[in-house]
Amino acid sequence: MLLLQRSIQVTWPLRVFFTEDVFAAGHPLLREVLTDPAPRQLLVVLEDTLALAQPQLAEMVVAYFAPCAPALRLCRPPLLVAGGEAVKNSQSIVNDLLAHIHRHQLDRHSYLVAIGGGALLDVAGFAAATAHRGLRHVRLPSTTLSQADSGVGVKNGLNAFGQKNFIGTFAPPFAVINDFNLLRTLPPREQRAGFVEAVKVACIRDAAFFAELEATADRLGAFEPATVRRLIHRCAELHLDHIATGGDPFETGSARPLDFGHWAAHKLEQLSRFRIRHGEAVAIGIALDVLYARRIGWLAAPAADRILRLLERLGFTLFAPELLQDDATGHHQILDGLEEFRQHLGGELTVTLLRAIGQGAETHAMDPALVLAAVAELQQRTPAYEPPDRD
Repeated sequence: MLLLQRSIQVTWPLRVFFTEDVFAAGHPLLREVLTDPAPRQLLVVLEDTLALAQPQLAEMVVAYFAPCAPALRLCRPPLLVAGGEAVKNSQSIVNDLLAHIHRHQLDRHSYLVAIGGGALLDVAGFAAATAHRGLRHVRLPSTTLSQADSGVGVKNGLNAFGQKNFIGTFAPPFAVINDFNLLRTLPPREQRAGFVEAVKVACIRDAAFFAELEATADRLGAFEPATVRRLIHRCAELHLDHIATGGDPFETGSARPLDFGHWAAHKLEQLSRFRIRHGEAVAIGIALDVLYARRIGWLAAPAADRILRLLERLGFTLFAPELLQDDATGHHQILDGLEEFRQHLGGELTVTLLRAIGQGAETHAMDPALVLAAVAELQQRTPAYEPPDRD
């Protein structure tokens, strides 16, 4: 037998900028980020709901890049694309983006700039990663959730075969620009959604940040801009630290600490046909895993209660009827999320639970009876369930 083997090391700068009004005429940031010795083309993709909420935005994009030609040439006006989780349920939008990339002859040194929420960034990121094996992808997240969490990561994905993110790639973005001005027209439900990712990362990595969230919960509930911006900045920083120093940025193993609370959340989204949005589902998933950790003796009862009370103070409902949904045989379908999670990780089941606030720990088995007992406890805690406002 003959063998040739080499170790390949790749370094990749993962840059996240924080600013306001990035498309203002005199704002230099985006031009500097896209600086290149040779002339380059760019395609801008804009979420349609954001364009409707901020009707001047598309014109500002065109006006911003007009003086940049020929060094930077906008190949067409911003392409309006639907957002929301439903956009990930089909490859049609990806195919449309690839067609525009082909039609306008964008190459591997061109830029695809996506402005929108996490679902749109996923779709645009997948198109960018697969066209010519990788265009330069620049993300401008427009929700608290995507600015604090999904938009600063290295993943993108589409839903398929009834599973969330079944299709996707690992492709670090060329740059991420968190423009706080993009958040100003978000409805309360969307503003709140990103708070849960801050609770998540604080629970598993930073007890001091958790205490800060407790101290500022009322201001966050009132969407005080400075407090929300601090949350986004610290949450993004903790996510970047984990990606850069956690030892497995492309998830070749079976552990995914940043998905604390997500095994149930992903299943809840599917069972509700995405009536329950991602942040809302993660809040329920965290609550479920917190109660489970308390039941197996890992997490002290006072710590568990602090986490549940913080989630409730931030405006999250910690129960949904889909937790009780069963099939024709009486099997509780929420439990299928565990097997789907294991398959998605490609190895043994690895679920992050808590030993203490700020201290995550892994388990490789979940007792179904204890999971269902935790579900029952959440139901008792939220007896008058009402679905979230559709604002």
